[in-house]
Amino acid sequence: METKLHSFLNSDLLNKYLVGETSMEESKEVEHYIYQYPEVASAYEKLQDNLQVIAKAGAMDAPNHILSNILESLDEINETKVIQLVQKNKTPWYSIAASAAAILFAVTTFMLYQKNQQLNSENTIVDAEILDLRSDIDKNNSKLDELSKELLKLNNPDAKKYVINGNERAKNLKTVAYINSVDKTSMIDVIALPQLPKDQHYQIWAELQDRMVNLGILDEADRKLKQIPYMEDALALSIKIGKNGDDTDNNSTEVAEISLKEE
Repeated sequence: METKLHSFLNSDLLNKYLVGETSMEESKEVEHYIYQYPEVASAYEKLQDNLQVIAKAGAMDAPNHILSNILESLDEINETKVIQLVQKNKTPWYSIAASAAAILFAVTTFMLYQKNQQLNSENTIVDAEILDLRSDIDKNNSKLDELSKELLKLNNPDAKKYVINGNERAKNLKTVAYINSVDKTSMIDVIALPQLPKDQHYQIWAELQDRMVNLGILDEADRKLKQIPYMEDALALSIKIGKNGDDTDNNSTEVAEISLKEE
């Protein structure tokens, strides 16, 4: 009930009722609230007082000589005795209505302006949030697409899985290689790599019939499925420790190896 009363007081029905612009149903509703709720009756009395003050402030008294002229004219025409009328400073009803209408228009215009400003501000915030949300959705969709493609590659029946464990030099090392000889792709998943000095790094190599080929660097900080070059007719994969800036096989130390030959 308090919410309904609050909504009624925030409406313009009292103002419209005061200046006679309400319909019959609206008038009944206003009168019900006035008689039922002291808060509404008090608000209505305040509106009446304010209207009287504004109307009186804008009202103008007729010059005194006009009334005298009218009385003299009536004496000449009717030759009857005219009773002197007492002039009262009474505000015409149409002046009150006009003032009330002006106040109502000003208040309504100001309220609409405030609501419009508020809606514009809220729309700006909502638009920004929608743009951020769309951006996040696009990024998540892109990540999901990449993950879906990776899963398809891993689940492909043509892809072979090779678990590469470290030897005595790197017991905690573990990686998994996925090689698909049909679509010519190779991927490696870094699971664990023992920490190395700052001047060293892990390298993955492919052993061919007549040479070794460096396939890239493995980094513990990049623990995700990583694409590596596919080498046709590779006999084995090995992981070695090399020095930074040196991509040759001359001074590297092998810490893991797995054969790719079919038994």
